[in-house]
Amino acid sequence: MNKILPILCLSVLCFSCKQQQDSQKATAFESLKDSLTTELTEIHKLGQINGFGVALVNEKGTLYEAGIGYADVKEGSEYTKNTIQNIGSVSKTLIGIALLKAQEMGKLHLDDPINTYLPYTVVNPNFPNDTITIRHLATHSSSILDTDFYNGKAYILKDEPADSINTQIAIDEQFNAPDTKMPMLDFLGKILSDQGEWYVAEGFSKNRPGAIFEYSNIGATLAAAILEVTVGQPYDLFTTEHILQPLKMDASGWSFDQIALEKHSTLYADPKNELPYYSLITYPDGGLITSVSDLGKYLTGLIQGQVGKGVLLKQEGYAELFKEQLPAESFLERDEEDDYDDEYNTGIFMGFTPRGYIGHTGGDPGIATYMFFDPKTKIGRILMINTSIRNAEGVEEFYAIWNTLGEYEEALNREANVISKE
Repeated sequence: MNKILPILCLSVLCFSCKQQQDSQKATAFESLKDSLTTELTEIHKLGQINGFGVALVNEKGTLYEAGIGYADVKEGSEYTKNTIQNIGSVSKTLIGIALLKAQEMGKLHLDDPINTYLPYTVVNPNFPNDTITIRHLATHSSSILDTDFYNGKAYILKDEPADSINTQIAIDEQFNAPDTKMPMLDFLGKILSDQGEWYVAEGFSKNRPGAIFEYSNIGATLAAAILEVTVGQPYDLFTTEHILQPLKMDASGWSFDQIALEKHSTLYADPKNELPYYSLITYPDGGLITSVSDLGKYLTGLIQGQVGKGVLLKQEGYAELFKEQLPAESFLERDEEDDYDDEYNTGIFMGFTPRGYIGHTGGDPGIATYMFFDPKTKIGRILMINTSIRNAEGVEEFYAIWNTLGEYEEALNREANVISKE
């Protein structure tokens, strides 16, 4: 009995010490997060962005997530990690995953001609004998260009503007009345078919299909419409089933009836002027509505896919998604100085920057989004804002937020790894 008592006391002492060490490590991690929140709150005082969401993630999950500022200035409601809004062209990355999922299912192949699946013919009039493929659409090399008809007809108001101020903003932003909404495939036909009422030859490049990278929103939407035809299911339902649900992105959706509208941020044309709610006929190219918390799950899923642990695609699919698809000569303009130029090269609707970051940027009326990860460190970063940037001060605030996240990401990742190993 006398021998057992010292052993028990030593065990209790060791357990107590370990608890204290674990507590200190957790406290250091929380202290880092608190410090980051304090810095971001201070940056918000610059006053150019009403509200924003941020997240840092790694392949294991979320390291940090927060909402800063206001989801609605007039109501005084806070922007939180669960506030939702559309994220612009970051949405296109889901088209890439959806196409590769459909290819796995045997529904299509990326090198199929697009006219195999369309109810009308889409041909570049400058190269009438050249075939445009799904891969061309997915790498922005199809030679299909956005026109004023695309830009002027795609944005649809949820409701009629409530007052004269919003009416003027709606006109300025080229929003269209709710009754102009139409099926996506019909909209594309009006612009891309030579029988369509909005068709213009200038909607096609002087460059041969497959030759040159030329960013195309309408080409991205056409890829999503082709997917609908091949899988026999609307794009929103297909991506919900095969992307959002597996990643438990429960707050996300493609339309106002798929999300909790009371959690939707008010969007702003500038810090003082609200925008009316709007959607896109071409919603796959920019219309995902999500929170920074949900988008963090998505970015973690991308990192997992890149390191061979993804749940959405087979490894062959992820390899195609993250493969740089085009040679250097396909790019007529490259900004070597912009660390986050997502048009330096492209995967399957997945951008690559000069520094090797993988992800996408997005911009639409009242919003801007950055989502990237570093394949070397396996750390990802997200910023989504609810206010259009109109001046140099707004740009300064945006990058101050973004760069501050970068200053903390390695330390937070390191502390999280220390805790997870205990």
